[in-house]
Amino acid sequence: MSDQPVQTPFSVCVFCGSRSGKGEKYEAAARQVGERIAAEGWRLVYGAGDVGLMGAVARAAQSKGAETFGVIPTHLLPKEVGKRDLTRFIITENMHERKKVMFMNSDAIVVLPGGAGSLDEFFEVLTWKQIGLHDKPIFLLSTDGYWQPLEELIEHITEEGFAPLSTATYFDTVETVEGLVAALRAARERRES
Repeated sequence: MSDQPVQTPFSVCVFCGSRSGKGEKYEAAARQVGERIAAEGWRLVYGAGDVGLMGAVARAAQSKGAETFGVIPTHLLPKEVGKRDLTRFIITENMHERKKVMFMNSDAIVVLPGGAGSLDEFFEVLTWKQIGLHDKPIFLLSTDGYWQPLEELIEHITEEGFAPLSTATYFDTVETVEGLVAALRAARERRES
């Protein structure tokens, strides 16, 4: 048995909706993200659901051979249809523990379109970064301008003095999957240099 630590691939935490949203554009982008994570040899870390954008990104990543690491709280197993055929499938007691496990097992965070849960996840990792608990890159994939109102809200919060002006520098917004992949590649290179 080797004394060498087990190397895990560059791991991308994807926060996204348990619904698909209106129109095909959001699900199409989620599938592309999953496929590109696999093509790059990265690991998908996500909420272990098989519904909405969560299911789309996971099925796409699996179909192309990516490792998948899913984390779901007990009370959401039936609602989000826990996807038990993942490389790793972890059940937690609550939502907070789910976010913590996902975050701790990732190198970068990506937020696809989603609802209140995705906003909660985004603001938690953003707050942790603002107070110096981590320096992992955070990316918003703003498919068809989806996150523009969120960016405007953050600008409003800083202009009104409730957050430092630097808050907007703690995350990057990308408009396309290609732009996201390029940003993730750069983040991986920085981590390995």
